[in-house]
Amino acid sequence: MFHKNYKTRIKICGLTQADDVRRVVAAGADALGFVFYPPSPRYVTPAVAANLVKEISPFVMSVGLFVNATIEELQAAVAVVPLQLLQFHGDETAAQCHALASAVNRPFIKAFRVKPTTSAADLLECESEYRAASPLFAGLLLDTFVDAYGGSGKVFDWSLIPKELAPRVVLSGGLSVQNATDAVRQVRPFAVDISSGVELSKGIKDDVKVRAFIEAVRLADNEN
Repeated sequence: MFHKNYKTRIKICGLTQADDVRRVVAAGADALGFVFYPPSPRYVTPAVAANLVKEISPFVMSVGLFVNATIEELQAAVAVVPLQLLQFHGDETAAQCHALASAVNRPFIKAFRVKPTTSAADLLECESEYRAASPLFAGLLLDTFVDAYGGSGKVFDWSLIPKELAPRVVLSGGLSVQNATDAVRQVRPFAVDISSGVELSKGIKDDVKVRAFIEAVRLADNEN
């Protein structure tokens, strides 16, 4: 049951600059994502990310995005950056995610890249598998499948998401100021995650778009 004034959590991902971190926090984001995947144009080194995380206010979560990282790479990053949540966005199995998260004692979310052939049963089965594999599993992030890692910037068919799963997922993939209200209205996810949809250029956030996106999410939240 979703009540009036329910608050969908909002994650802004791909932060690379301290000014953007401060503005995104001030705009009301609940979580900020930092990309530790070197091929990404939004990649930040652990040293850079450590300085960015210093700009985050209390009760705003720091999330580290990793793609097929080794335990050693993950440990090296967490030793420098006080990340609160891990986001695995590669081909990691449930067992591998558990091993990685356990090595640094952090909860994790796992990206599921939705294909046109994906079924509601596939999503429920995946969540069940990861939940059974690790007590550190915090939920699925649903993104659109593309032949690359990281965010897709493309929308998938939201109707694939089963109603019983929606309140636990992070919705990603092609979200924008224009479609955020409809996305939250239709899916009613626990959280939404956006990166390219609120950027001036890759890794540089647009404060006007960030605020407009948050307002668009809240518009759906405040509907009966």
